[in-house]
Amino acid sequence: MGPHPAVAAIRLAVRRVLHDILTEHNTNTTRRTPARTTPGAPPLTGAPPAFTPLTATPPEAVPGPTPSHESPAPRPAPPADAGSPPHEPAPPPLVLVACSGGADSMALASALAFEAPKLGIRAGGITVDHGLQPGSDLRAEEVVLRLRELGLDPAESVAVTVGRDGGPEAAARDARYAALDAALDRHGASAVLLGHTRDDQAETVLLGLARGSGIRSLSGMAAVSGADGRYRRPFLTLDRQTARKACMVQSLPVWDDPHNADPAYTRSRLRHEGLPALEKALGKGVVEALARTAQLSRDDADALDAWARQAEASVRDASGLLECAKLYALPPAVRRRILRRAAIEAGAPAGSLFARHIEEIDRLITGWRGQGAINLPGRVVAQRQGGRLVIRQG
Repeated sequence: MGPHPAVAAIRLAVRRVLHDILTEHNTNTTRRTPARTTPGAPPLTGAPPAFTPLTATPPEAVPGPTPSHESPAPRPAPPADAGSPPHEPAPPPLVLVACSGGADSMALASALAFEAPKLGIRAGGITVDHGLQPGSDLRAEEVVLRLRELGLDPAESVAVTVGRDGGPEAAARDARYAALDAALDRHGASAVLLGHTRDDQAETVLLGLARGSGIRSLSGMAAVSGADGRYRRPFLTLDRQTARKACMVQSLPVWDDPHNADPAYTRSRLRHEGLPALEKALGKGVVEALARTAQLSRDDADALDAWARQAEASVRDASGLLECAKLYALPPAVRRRILRRAAIEAGAPAGSLFARHIEEIDRLITGWRGQGAINLPGRVVAQRQGGRLVIRQG
């Protein structure tokens, strides 16, 4: 008899992500491997080392690791040379799981520990001690012990100091991701798995809607994010109850963070009051609908971002300044993306640049009445001069 359906679901979700990571690892390794030359042949000059041609193979098309290249046509083998160094295969990739000890991340850790060895992938885990509750260091040590019992290596706890910028939730998130980035670089890992579920995605969409931040906020969390795609979220199509059920049937101990039930936190109020009220008013299926909205919004936002990148060159003059008349001719959604990119490039912090800032800059294009310069976060100033939009450090 096979595993419980909840266990099978979490393992399948993790297996798919690991296949993607392994395929990318093999492809990148092949690209970095220079072509070998026959011993005694003259050195290559005037050109970089050749690389083996690649073929793209969908990871779901094969049961195991995807081959990274095709074999060339047969040709006579060169004479054997006992003195040539043997080819050393690249070490297998390391994948870490970020684990708080809660049901979502413990289910993720168990699935990673089960699936990774079958694909020849090394698996480890990390828990972040935010230091926000008494005994958090002891709890972090317990999580590390559970990760090691699952067979994850390395398994470690990292203590962080949570600041105050952006409120307690945002500050804790920033500290956590900084610690995960450092752990990933320290261990040379290929990716970190995060246990966000479909319920978390629905909450994120509602928070974005409440902020009025635009379609990018409504797109929620990406399945792949971070520099070089380092963060992966296998559970975005699974609900929170599936993860909890998988822990229960596997007798995995879990810890319920009291902050998740504390009404002082916005997400907690949304989880325990907002979403239940919506489901009572609108019926079941709200979470699924919000998650589907996130994916549709992400597709639209990606398309508009691509359009803005392509259009940006056409609205700059020879000196690189933005021309107001050409910006005016663009659709608002495209124009405002160009303005946002320009402000960030000038030094405005992306996390502090809100929709109201972009709307003020946009009025210099669409509602010009001789108004003065606009002050933006990061001491950046935007002003209109001679039909050009100048965004620079003030």
